[in-house]
Amino acid sequence: MELLAPAGGIEQLRAAVRFGADAVYLASDRFGMRARAANFALEDIPAAVEIAHAAGVKVHVTANILMEQGDLAALPDYFRALDAAGVDAFIIGDLGAAAIARRVAPRVALHVSTQASVANSEAARVWYSLGASRVVCAREMSLDDIARMREDMPADMEIEAFAHGAMCMAVSGRCLISSYLTGRSGNRGHCTQPCRWSYTLEEEKRSGEHFPIEEDGRGTFIMNAKDMNMLAHLDALRAAGVDSIKIEGRNKKAFYVASVVNAYRQVLDGSPAADFAAELEAVSHRPYGTGFFFGEAEQAPNYDGYEQQAMHVADVVTADLETRTIVARCRNRFAEGEELEILSPRVPISRVVVRNLTWLPDPTESDPDPAPVPVPVANRSCGIYRFSVGAGVGACAGFDDEASADVGAEAVAGAAAAGADAGTRAGIGTLPAAGDFLRVRRFRRSARSGA
Repeated sequence: MELLAPAGGIEQLRAAVRFGADAVYLASDRFGMRARAANFALEDIPAAVEIAHAAGVKVHVTANILMEQGDLAALPDYFRALDAAGVDAFIIGDLGAAAIARRVAPRVALHVSTQASVANSEAARVWYSLGASRVVCAREMSLDDIARMREDMPADMEIEAFAHGAMCMAVSGRCLISSYLTGRSGNRGHCTQPCRWSYTLEEEKRSGEHFPIEEDGRGTFIMNAKDMNMLAHLDALRAAGVDSIKIEGRNKKAFYVASVVNAYRQVLDGSPAADFAAELEAVSHRPYGTGFFFGEAEQAPNYDGYEQQAMHVADVVTADLETRTIVARCRNRFAEGEELEILSPRVPISRVVVRNLTWLPDPTESDPDPAPVPVPVANRSCGIYRFSVGAGVGACAGFDDEASADVGAEAVAGAAAAGADAGTRAGIGTLPAAGDFLRVRRFRRSARSGA
């Protein structure tokens, strides 16, 4: 099966490519369903394609909003520009946009977005007759539904299915709640996620009296869907006829992409799913479920929030094997003496202890060659730090960089004890390479109520 990863920006693309994606999906700054992602300027798409293709990774570009009449005039030149950039596929959910794409850029494969809600073989056949080579099946389909559709659709038409990430209270992502409540349409890429908000019940003759729908006095998040996690069921997806599994997350940061792609890559390559389950617990996530694949999807009505078991603290810039020195870009705080975990592609997690932590100030006009400054804590966001490493003790696992947290004394003291759990991980004191990620064991839970 193809492993298809999100690339909300250039950092995410590099992470997806490096950590084992077979293909990435991204959007330009128009016509995509994730308007809040960094995305790519149209003129930057050729460079993104070059990075991916150099590693044998395909590039799929989303143009999957529900198109309005005013969008049509810009589509021919837009698709021609993407064709010239060398993209491999368009992901489209609108019939008109699909017709234009086939007419002006016939070289580029046409993949039918989940926004089209393809849930049966006849719908797949119609799209196939229009030139589509793949359908992203409706999220409401069970594995049995997919298997039955597979039996009766063209043999050379592929099926793609979401396997990991956020779900929403909608029909294949088509939702009117955000547009109704806020004027920002999710079908145009501007969802405010109102299905995550907390709601109470008000009886029309008792204005101002709010009754919780469940026992929680704050109300209930009745439409808050669990995140999908199919890591333990990849064989079942394959047996149902799925050709490509998709990781949701174009609003996620590069660390999240690297962590999730790495886990799925390792399991697709034959590692036991149990060995990498902890990686997915470590990244920022809502409670996990399996969507509609095995029956009705479950909601997470208790709170709208995320939890994670580790914190992304730095990106590796360089590592010197001889001096056992790492230069890294700070993303969240870490401290002298703290034990860090190294996330590298296709190798076990290893751990190092920070020694001789030093800040490397940026040159300025008045001080073009600033002296390194020894510090107890790395706390300058995106600042460059150098440290030597001591070997960690034991094995470990996963995180997401969507949150930041202070490193208190208890976090530093507890890092070594936060320990170990990831089965076969036994790398100790191995140095990372440029492009790897550093994290620490810090459990974090965030929850919010209302909008």
